[in-house]
Amino acid sequence: MPTTETIEVLDVTMLEPRMKHPTIFEWFDALKGGEAFIIHNDHDPKPLYYQLLGERGNIFKWEYLEQGPEVWEVKIAKLTPSEEESIGELVAKDFRKAQVFKKYGIDFCCGGKKSVAQVCEEKGLDPAVVEHELKALPEASAGVQTDFASWDLSFLADYIVNIHHKYVREAIPALNEYTSKIARVHGANHPELLQVAKHFTNVANELESHMPKEERVLFPFIKQLNEAKQNGGKLDRPGFGSIQNPINMMEMEHEAAGGELEAIRELTDNFTLPADACATYQVAFSKLQEFEDDLHRHIHLENNILFPKALELEKEILN
Repeated sequence: MPTTETIEVLDVTMLEPRMKHPTIFEWFDALKGGEAFIIHNDHDPKPLYYQLLGERGNIFKWEYLEQGPEVWEVKIAKLTPSEEESIGELVAKDFRKAQVFKKYGIDFCCGGKKSVAQVCEEKGLDPAVVEHELKALPEASAGVQTDFASWDLSFLADYIVNIHHKYVREAIPALNEYTSKIARVHGANHPELLQVAKHFTNVANELESHMPKEERVLFPFIKQLNEAKQNGGKLDRPGFGSIQNPINMMEMEHEAAGGELEAIRELTDNFTLPADACATYQVAFSKLQEFEDDLHRHIHLENNILFPKALELEKEILN
């Protein structure tokens, strides 16, 4: 059986088809935390990944060592409790899980580095209930999710700019108008709207100064790292030192923007409309929810996918 000293290889091409998955599960169940084995196959064993996730949960790490076209090898490691996947990592693999976290008020973008158990303890939630809902997501839907984690980093950076930054710039003027108008018209009866307008002004100002820094400094350097990786070259260390420095700043600004939107959600009781809400009131709340949803996806792609991969790439290219 597999040990920590020697990682054994299971050649599943030598097994009868009906015995392949049962044998792999037998090997996996025999592992202790921190141990691993490698499966050798003649095609992508991705269906096994979903079966293992569904039947054993998020207690393993899946790492491709070779990806075809003739040979596929995957290292499967059993996590120790201290290596439990973070919320951000879970959502990076399957964005549908974001809806479960959102239901329980769990921050998967700015607070994505915490584990499910850690956040549940902080919020007084039953982790078994949350884990059950995460595992209950239908397996059939998983295949239609966009696998952002597999994207080329330059392409992902461009996607964030062309989709999410573009959306923010287009949405801010209208939302500034809507939030100001409902505060002016309904503020006497609903004074919380005055605070909603202030919080949205804050988040708009934050993002309008934040996005150019990513577009002019951080993202171009990530693209340079990616190009150096593809061309087998090296880069000189930039003036800001490690890429960790601008990433730390961006993550702090993400947290500030997320905090402003969380305050809006609390002030509006999760965007609950009062009986006297006019059409503009309804549109404002609907657009605020849409803006929040987009920002969660936007920050998730950066904090949980783009930034960690860029940090790993920097270690390879600069050191």
